[in-house]
Amino acid sequence: MFRNLLIADSGKGHVEEMVRMLRDLPAFRQARLNLLHVVPEQSGETVQEHWQRAGGLMAEAVQRLGLNPTDVNTIIRQGDAKQTVLKVAEELDADLIVMGSRGLGRLQSILANSSSQYVFQLSTRPMLLVRDDLYVRHVNRVMVTIDGTGVGDDALKIACELVKEIPGGTLTGVHVSRQQLAPSRGGKTPADEVLEKAKQRARSFGVELKGVHRDGNDVGREVCTAAKEIEADLLVIASQDRRPLVAKALVDIDRLLGNSVSDFIRVHAPAPVLLVREPERRD
Repeated sequence: MFRNLLIADSGKGHVEEMVRMLRDLPAFRQARLNLLHVVPEQSGETVQEHWQRAGGLMAEAVQRLGLNPTDVNTIIRQGDAKQTVLKVAEELDADLIVMGSRGLGRLQSILANSSSQYVFQLSTRPMLLVRDDLYVRHVNRVMVTIDGTGVGDDALKIACELVKEIPGGTLTGVHVSRQQLAPSRGGKTPADEVLEKAKQRARSFGVELKGVHRDGNDVGREVCTAAKEIEADLLVIASQDRRPLVAKALVDIDRLLGNSVSDFIRVHAPAPVLLVREPERRD
């Protein structure tokens, strides 16, 4: 499923620990690992020093990960970190970006020029975000958001493919209704129908999904609460990008300021977050 991973690691958080755990999962064992380090733009005599230091950091990271240097593609680039991650992901056609995060809130992320938040918002590729303040556990209990959309189905598929090869792995699907709706004549609410379809789709992948329904206007908070209750080790979420094509390269201020469910989950989820974004359609 995941064949080409881009790992953008500053060496300060739990990304390497997460990568070691992922490599124990069948879905990741054959994946090509690309390790990226971005050197800040410098001038004068310090440039060579920065590059030499970057080379040393990369060698140390490969050693900590227990990798054979011939099995990992190390990339050193100079420039703005957030733009460089997106550019390299495009060049490699990476099917997953793995990054660490300080877990900054919305406005804090803007003021601190957060690379992970920027990539989290703008990438059209799946992205695994590992916050620095989380204890990373082996992946056994996976939770996925269920919304009945096409990109939501993509997230469910990825979650199923992860879980089905984990001995004893469990999958929980959470659907949040912003308002309580009365049951239909058949005795089922719209939420029941959405979850039942998700269960059927999960069974088609050989996975049993436990459905959880919650009511509340604050969807992100409800999702995070549900993930905490089941002690999820990984949270898979879907996020549709509704911006027009002309605005794809522009920062969505509403999202940056916290009006996005996915952004709330990014900051508050009790587990690493795997974001599945609707791929950009190319003519």
